[in-house]
Amino acid sequence: MEVSVEQEIEQIKMGKPHVVILGAGASYAAFPDGDKNGVRLPLMNNFVDILCLNGLLSKTGINLKTDNFEEVYDRLYKNDAYRDVRKELEKVIYDYFSRLEIIDEPTIYDHLLLSLREKDVIATFNWDPFLLQAYHRNAPKFKLPRLIFLHGNVGVGHCETDKVVGLLGNKCSKCGCVLAPTKLLYPIAEKNYHLDGFISSQWKELNQHLQSAFMITVFGYGAPQSDVSAIDLMKSAWGDVNHREMEQTEIIDIRSDDDLCSTWEPFIHTHHYETHSSFYDSWIANHPRRTGEAYINQYFEAKFITNNPIPKDFTFPELWTWFNRLKQAEEQHKKT
Repeated sequence: MEVSVEQEIEQIKMGKPHVVILGAGASYAAFPDGDKNGVRLPLMNNFVDILCLNGLLSKTGINLKTDNFEEVYDRLYKNDAYRDVRKELEKVIYDYFSRLEIIDEPTIYDHLLLSLREKDVIATFNWDPFLLQAYHRNAPKFKLPRLIFLHGNVGVGHCETDKVVGLLGNKCSKCGCVLAPTKLLYPIAEKNYHLDGFISSQWKELNQHLQSAFMITVFGYGAPQSDVSAIDLMKSAWGDVNHREMEQTEIIDIRSDDDLCSTWEPFIHTHHYETHSSFYDSWIANHPRRTGEAYINQYFEAKFITNNPIPKDFTFPELWTWFNRLKQAEEQHKKT
């Protein structure tokens, strides 16, 4: 009735995806001291100050003391008199996030990517390029999860005509045109994702994976009122929680348990949830590349499971060597 670490590593049972949803809190947790050059990551409640937008926004007369940034942008969007200010603001924001560089050492994002398999999905609301940068330094070594960008990203480009997505600056594999930047900002009351071809395709893909997911992990995403359209789309895909009696919801956030349960109640079936203040207490960090197998062992077969935690302080060569035993088991499974 017990499953050892060695047994779990050799098990390849789960074919359904583990879906991870990232918000700004995830990037902040991964880069609390800023990027490689000390450039700080803003949150919505300090966005104006971090990006030094006070001078630009002072031209509008908008009250910056009481409004968060998304509310400020919503007002700019609705008033044609602010059109030039809005365009200048959008450029400042794009330029700021575009210059962010990931630190040289392994980060939470490296650990997250390495701890999921090709069948799994990470859907991010974040504009920063850190997840993409982590992906490209680990992809030569391991098969990694699918990435979905729900609010665009400064590192992603797309071809609207051919529906091709790739790194910004690359060319479309079909028509040869340079991939266009993705849109980042949307007014609160008009987040009509279906009107943007790239964003619409990303949401459709997330919805497909949510419908078949065995577990969702929400990491650092607070589901703000400004994202009511996004939450509705996810609710629709997840469906009635009464039909999700075996699925598990995991939330990684520093907010209180009661607050998190209230926010994510539409995704939780009775007691089938967990909250953690640290990524390293999560299923992903304690059962890397085997969250589904650990889930089956514990919830379907009622067995005791043993954690196999990611070594947090390893260098990249050490980390890749450590993960290689999981990779070898996956490759062997494909041959049988």
